[in-house]
Amino acid sequence: MGSSLSRPLEQVKVAAPPEAASPAKPAPPAVPGAPTTPAEAPLFNNCWSCRVLSGSGLIGAGGYVYWVARKPLKLGYSPTPGLITQMVIGISIACWGIVILTDPKGKSYRTV
Repeated sequence: MGSSLSRPLEQVKVAAPPEAASPAKPAPPAVPGAPTTPAEAPLFNNCWSCRVLSGSGLIGAGGYVYWVARKPLKLGYSPTPGLITQMVIGISIACWGIVILTDPKGKSYRTV
């Protein structure tokens, strides 16, 4: 139940390079839908709750950055390159949150 810092690190096994003396044998073609080996498994699996939390947090942060840049414009000040850059960065952060929420490549899975 301790933190990950209090547990010992797991040993990672590295595959040995192929023998140069043995004749090279081509691997059979991969069958679609066949289970992947543990070496091909993704390093980080994204769960639905993690995507919702991080995506909505990024949307909120981007909205805040944009809102702070908009405030002087509402007071009647002329837009400066710095304010415009800040607004673009705010919109970019919010778009990043939307991409995390929608998961366009479909690599994530939903845990039950």
